[in-house]
Amino acid sequence: MNSATSLDSTNDVAVVGLNGRLPRARNLQEFWENLKNGVEAVSFFSVEELLASGVDPAVLGRDGYVPARATLDDVELFDAAFFGFTPREAALTDPQHRFFLECAWEALENAGYDSETFPGRVGVYAGVSMSSYLVNLYANRERLGAWNDFRTLIGNDKDYLATWVSYKLNLRGPSLSVQTACSTSLVAVHLACQSLLNGECDMALAGGASISIPQKVGYFYEEGGILSKDGHCRTFDAKASGTIAGNGVGIVVLKRLADAIADGDTIHAVIKGSAINNDGSLKVGFTAPSVKGQADVIAEVLGLTGINPEDITYVEAHGTGTELGDPIEIAALEQAFRTQTDKRSFCAIGSVKSNVGHLDAAAGVTGLIKTILSLRHRQLPPSLHFHEPNPKIDFASSPFFVNDRLRSWQSNGTPRRAGVSSFGIGGTNAHVIVEEAPAMEESRSEREWQVLVISGKTE
Repeated sequence: MNSATSLDSTNDVAVVGLNGRLPRARNLQEFWENLKNGVEAVSFFSVEELLASGVDPAVLGRDGYVPARATLDDVELFDAAFFGFTPREAALTDPQHRFFLECAWEALENAGYDSETFPGRVGVYAGVSMSSYLVNLYANRERLGAWNDFRTLIGNDKDYLATWVSYKLNLRGPSLSVQTACSTSLVAVHLACQSLLNGECDMALAGGASISIPQKVGYFYEEGGILSKDGHCRTFDAKASGTIAGNGVGIVVLKRLADAIADGDTIHAVIKGSAINNDGSLKVGFTAPSVKGQADVIAEVLGLTGINPEDITYVEAHGTGTELGDPIEIAALEQAFRTQTDKRSFCAIGSVKSNVGHLDAAAGVTGLIKTILSLRHRQLPPSLHFHEPNPKIDFASSPFFVNDRLRSWQSNGTPRRAGVSSFGIGGTNAHVIVEEAPAMEESRSEREWQVLVISGKTE
């Protein structure tokens, strides 16, 4: 079975709902405003905040300590009664699981569906980062008193994220926890698309969550490492020194395009194709990226969708801003695009990591959501902190230019299309091609009055 969708439009997958909680953005409306206005949602912590988070005072005076992170609001909050949790159960459940469950409910509402009445099967494909919350639970076990160890495991372990959502929302499609490090959530999107196209489910939730506790802590910079020297992610810039850690949650709701059109769904965008692969061992080391691995996964989607690279006018890059990663990513993209075009500087490129940092298990779906919002608004938001290109990247002779300002996303006679990349440590690469929603006829009603539908948990 091919790992990407084919040229036949019957293999298109519609994004019919989406939701997220992201740094300085309680919802996707706020997220778009931040993107459009070039907001960097990274917090720099005071000594008092760091000490309150339990950071050792001796650490604060050491060279290379960067007191920065992209954080989420209200991670301590959860509507336990709504989801049938006791207060005790909620307190023993990782915020990653709590936030993802809330976002899953809201994503289905955004799509216009009630999980209890949807006639088909709904799948869940999702992953989370390692549970730092569980570490903190065990560190404070005496204060918290006795608890059921198995129930605590279920509320914190990666294995139970997807199945908790399926249980709480009564979803009966495949329920799969996905773990491929940084590429987790985009791999989840790919697997959800395949599940839909294979007929295993009729609708799917796909995404990821990453929330590290405590939030208000910094990190040590290491030259040549992943994390930035100054707390800013300067993707593709000459002064780039890495990325910044961040917390976030993102989910998309997917259906087969033909079903979405027949059911009158709101279609936010169309996934034309996706692919995943692994680098194997032909690279510098386990954590290093690979030009061949990345180029192969991008070329596979292009080949199996039949889309000409010249019709892709934006790429949401993995874009970690590392000395090694940025030049390799552009080299791989160029290698894949150059199989069909010699055209230069026609495709904008950017990275949401310059806004919200690297969201680990939630990084890929966050880039996809940014791209979907850009397609809906027909605008390309700026990739931040780009002033002078990395000297190892020759943008002038490549198909790409860094989109460093807000600009209108022009159409070149074909639907607006974009590529989205996510590459995990360990070498699992994912790439998706997404297209703007098809033009649909507006439904018109001759009735003078319209019904406004509201929902509630109970009567």
